Amino acid sequence: MYEYITFSLLWGDFLQKFIKKSCLLFFFALMVFAMLCYPQLSLSCALTGLNVWFQKMIPTLFPFMVLSGMMIRLRLSDQFAGFFRPLLYPFLRVNNRCLYCVIIGFLCGFPMGAKITADLYRLRQITKKEADFLLAFCNNIGPVFFTGFVLAFLPRQIPVSVYLFGMYGIPFLYGLFLRYLYYGNSLNVCGAAELPIQKPPGFVQTLDESILSAIQSITKLGGYMIFFNLLNVLPGLFLPLLPPAFTSLRIPLYLTTEITGGIALAGTDAPLLILTFLPFGGLSCIAQTAGMITGTDLSVFPYVIHKLCQSALTLCYYLFIFRIFM
Repeated sequence: MYEYITFSLLWGDFLQKFIKKSCLLFFFALMVFAMLCYPQLSLSCALTGLNVWFQKMIPTLFPFMVLSGMMIRLRLSDQFAGFFRPLLYPFLRVNNRCLYCVIIGFLCGFPMGAKITADLYRLRQITKKEADFLLAFCNNIGPVFFTGFVLAFLPRQIPVSVYLFGMYGIPFLYGLFLRYLYYGNSLNVCGAAELPIQKPPGFVQTLDESILSAIQSITKLGGYMIFFNLLNVLPGLFLPLLPPAFTSLRIPLYLTTEITGGIALAGTDAPLLILTFLPFGGLSCIAQTAGMITGTDLSVFPYVIHKLCQSALTLCYYLFIFRIFM
């Protein structure tokens, strides 16, 4: 009996590893085949990711990554958040470090919310419960990206303020729901004094560490942008083989892989789909978030669940809005 159980466990483990390796090999072979079959489309998709990273993400995110890293390491995030405390604390009732993450996460967009959360947690300035709470709702599409890029693909009949509430009001209300109905008194309201905090380093050392950390993070983002934009080659490989009714899957597939390239490929044909997928961010944003929290015991799976919930709420909201204005 013992030998049978041992054999079953070993066989199950071997089968699981074999299936995983086979799926990965099939995926990589499929990607190579698709790139060879559609070289121009592959080049266009890769260039889309590279251009968005170089022209949009580096100029907007890299300075914030460096400055935010310095403020966290110099223990200045508390004082910065203090300016916004009278506005946010009555709602969220969390300490200044958490408020700092909320502010930067909502203002700077993907994946700064995840990076700030992970940085604060690595430096032991917030607890794991606080990090889980912040990660659930602070990592959103940036307002500069939304107003400067996404709005051009949306119906003009709807006021901008209505769009902005859907993008940022819903995640904030979702955070309030988690704060009071799920986490309750488990979050530290006043501070994080119970965590051992080391003496902050000098200015030059802080600047050096922040720049190196920002370079590593922004380089990761570039790789994710290019890789997940390349996945948009796959719909072109399979959809022609399916019945014409399945061609409508093209836009959801594009939006699922990489949100920026997906929006550009979707154009103005599917505004409701674009708005629904924005809170989720696509697989690229999920991978970026996972990359930001690497090296911690924070899990990306609850984050994905929270993002799916916010996408569902966003869909309900915009269905109602489109019925009113369209």
